[in-house]
Amino acid sequence: MKLQEICRFLEHKAPLRLQEDYDNSGLLVGDPAMEITGALLCLDVTPEVVDEAIGLGLNLIISHHPFIFKGLKKLVHGSAENTMISKAIKNDIAIYAIHTNLDNARNGLNGLLMRKLGVDRYSILAPRKNMLSKLVTFSPTGYAEKVKSALFAAGAGVIGNYDCCSYTLQGSGTFRASGDANPFVGNKEELHTEQEARIEVIVPDHLLPVVVEAMISAHPYEEVAYDIYPLSNAYPGAGAGVVGDLPVKLKVSEFLVHLKNSLGLKVLRHTKAARKQVKRVALCSGSGAFLIPDAIAAGADVFVTADLKYHDFFIGAGVILLADIGHYESEHLVKEWLYDALIEKFPNFACLKSQVNTNPIHYF
Repeated sequence: MKLQEICRFLEHKAPLRLQEDYDNSGLLVGDPAMEITGALLCLDVTPEVVDEAIGLGLNLIISHHPFIFKGLKKLVHGSAENTMISKAIKNDIAIYAIHTNLDNARNGLNGLLMRKLGVDRYSILAPRKNMLSKLVTFSPTGYAEKVKSALFAAGAGVIGNYDCCSYTLQGSGTFRASGDANPFVGNKEELHTEQEARIEVIVPDHLLPVVVEAMISAHPYEEVAYDIYPLSNAYPGAGAGVVGDLPVKLKVSEFLVHLKNSLGLKVLRHTKAARKQVKRVALCSGSGAFLIPDAIAAGADVFVTADLKYHDFFIGAGVILLADIGHYESEHLVKEWLYDALIEKFPNFACLKSQVNTNPIHYF
């Protein structure tokens, strides 16, 4: 299998446009045209992980955290990054990172953690803005349904829990075909008026190229007229954190035990209980302190995240239960997410979860 095929699949599940500005997700090392024999899945790329891939005969490492994070100005012996790049290139190993784009994808790592807790229905806690556009096109009335069907099939017209959303307005369109044209209706060099449908749909920006291509393919006109308007609306399909309700209410002590057992935690830090029971859960893998106000605004009884500082614990005092489960502990299940996604798409592809424990924190 070609590397570019795997990259396309991963970027369909977690589009690179969803990553934060500071991030460096995507293909970090390797040739998109190279043949891949198998992939090693990990949270962090370390020298031990690279050695593990070499020993297993796998020539692709897919990690959550990008090991090239800041700009590299020199490639000389010494730093861990340079050592790993050199070893990967010498052994023809490609390295791919799927980081905050997966964090921000609705069905990404946060979704997996919520399902582990028994929450199957959840929504984005802090939806991203400036990620939507309105696509407007004009079709002969008799072809409007065909054009709309193509738009919907390509991913346009989804608003929250509703799909196939559009607005259609009837009107008259005019045009004059030149001598070099091949008009679908009307005659060359003559002004023509056609009864047309104005079709409007919402499209996530990362799907625009696919949606426009599908629209043009389904449209009968030789030259398809369309407009794209950027929107500032929040995009419910992507953003930071998730929030949803447990099947039943749990006492705070019961929830903390449930949290530890569900995610395999040895220890967690938490604030004093703000309420007697937990029903509504907000969650953000990794460093999620910035979402505490959003969790409170969403009416969550508890906010599960990692990397909370001392003063962060005061923010929700008396209002919400804060549970810090640890950075590694909140993200190591990315290996499970990657494995399930890749095997479902490529059943015969060799995927192995790294056995190297890359957690730099130890507990005594």
